[in-house]
Amino acid sequence: MDLKQAGAATGGGALIGTLGGLIGLGGAEFRLPLLIGAFGFPALEAIILNKAMSLIVVASALPFRAMSVPFVEVFSHWTVIVNLLAGSLIGARLGSGWATKLRSEALYKIIGGLLFAIAVILVVAHDASTGAPILTGVTQIVAGVCSGLVIGVVAAILGVAGGELLIPTIVLLFGADIKLAGSLSLAVSLPTMIVAFARYSRDSSFAVLGRNRPFVMLMAAGSVAGTFLGGLLLGAVPSRALLPALAAILVLSAIKVWRHKPLIKNQAKTIS
Repeated sequence: MDLKQAGAATGGGALIGTLGGLIGLGGAEFRLPLLIGAFGFPALEAIILNKAMSLIVVASALPFRAMSVPFVEVFSHWTVIVNLLAGSLIGARLGSGWATKLRSEALYKIIGGLLFAIAVILVVAHDASTGAPILTGVTQIVAGVCSGLVIGVVAAILGVAGGELLIPTIVLLFGADIKLAGSLSLAVSLPTMIVAFARYSRDSSFAVLGRNRPFVMLMAAGSVAGTFLGGLLLGAVPSRALLPALAAILVLSAIKVWRHKPLIKNQAKTIS
C-alpha cells in the first residue's frame, strides 16, 4: 500500500466516522461507494469490508455520543430497543444469507436502489417533529417488529448499520427526539450487525479482511478518530440542516454504484 492509498483509507475512514458519530449511523452508505469506486473491491467483498468498518463505527460512536446523550437516557428506553431487535435480528440473518447467493451484477443494482431509497426516506422524514408516537399498544409492538425485520434485511444486504432507516422509524413510531433516536439506533444496530457479520464469516469472500489487513487497520483507526470527533460535535451541528445534505450525497452515491461495471466478473482485488 502506497502513501496515497494509506492516506485515502485513513482520511476516508475519519470523515465517514465523523458523520456516523454525529448522526448515529454506521456510515456504510458513504463508505460503500468509496470501497467499490475508489478502491475497486467487488460488490460482496466491499459489503464485508463495509460491515467490518461499520461495526467499529457503531461500537465506538455509542460511548462517544454519551457525552451528549447519556447511557442512562438511552437504556431507559430499552423497550424500544428490544421491540426493534425482535425483528432486526431475524432480518439480518435472512438478508446476509441472500446477499452471499446473489450475483455481483445484481448486488450493484440492489445497492444503488437501496441507497436511493434511503435518500428519499431522509428527505421525507427529516422534518418529523418530536411528539406522540403514531401508534400505541399492541399495534406499535407489531409495527416495531415488522419494521425491524425489514431494516435488518436491508442492512444485511447493503452492509450498513441501518441507522438511516432506524432513526426515522424511532422518531415517527415511538416519538423520540432525533438525537436520542440516533443513539437508540446504534444500540439496535450493534447486535443486528454482529448477527449479519457472523453469517458473512462463512463465505469465502470473508478472507478479504485478512488479505487487506493494513488497509483495514488504517481505515479502522481513522473511523474511531472520526466517531470521537462526531461525538464532540453532537449538539453543535443541527441535524435538520445536515440530513438534507447527506441525502444529496446518497443520491450521488447511488448513481455511481448503479452504473459501476466490474472489469472481470467476481475478480477479487487485494491492496497490500
